[in-house]
Amino acid sequence: MPGNKAGCGRSGSLLSPGYKIWLEKEGAILGEGLFELLSKISSAGSISQAAREMGMSYRAAWGKIRLAEKRLGLPLVITQVGGELGGGARLTPQADELMEKFSRLRREARAFIDNLFNEIFRGWPGP
Repeated sequence: MPGNKAGCGRSGSLLSPGYKIWLEKEGAILGEGLFELLSKISSAGSISQAAREMGMSYRAAWGKIRLAEKRLGLPLVITQVGGELGGGARLTPQADELMEKFSRLRREARAFIDNLFNEIFRGWPGP
């Protein structure tokens, strides 16, 4: 999750801080990959479509979801098999809340890191 460009070098190229944020519990649970997958499931209503959009197999997508659910101890995705309206998937209320909180964490961390970077690197390397 790259930050905004901030300090100018002599050649005019901009420096920016690089950083990643993820949540852990007995290992990584939620990072950029799972966040993107859950976001795509939420908008597409389908695990297979979300997986295709990310260039991963349905099995790999389900594996990521199941591992996170196991570590969190709560369901993230509800599936519906076939039927007249066809199958589908949606996020649980807990997953929606987790996504909102993680989004806020990312926004606030980005703002903090960008501000700190600008404070520390302002004017560097000089004329």
